[in-house]
Amino acid sequence: MFEQVVPGLAAEYETEVVLENSAQHLGCGNVSVFATPEMIRLMERAAVRAVDHLLPAGYRTVGIHVDVSHLAATPLGMTVRARAELLEVDGRKLTFRVEAFDGLEKIGEGIHQRMIINLARFEEGVEAKRARQ
Repeated sequence: MFEQVVPGLAAEYETEVVLENSAQHLGCGNVSVFATPEMIRLMERAAVRAVDHLLPAGYRTVGIHVDVSHLAATPLGMTVRARAELLEVDGRKLTFRVEAFDGLEKIGEGIHQRMIINLARFEEGVEAKRARQ
């Protein structure tokens, strides 16, 4: 069913570093540089871009694990580019190598895992949990 999802698939996603994605604005540091949670979000977006368009209708991926290092600060005004490459497919579990770069150097690297889900079944589970609260 997911035969098009194979190791080697890769994609990129980029953004400009602005006040709204800075550590200072997000409250995760009092400095005006690209925030770590924003770097992780960019890496996840690259992973989604690499595979979700290849899935059958009614299927998508969700993040299940992130293990990354933020290696260098990036100031406001620079562009950050994240890259995700699919390393391994284990049933519905996908493992990506993720990296992020600004115009001068690598600023982050690590591993990100996503799970292929059936959207209808996933949403049923979410609704069932909402009903239990």
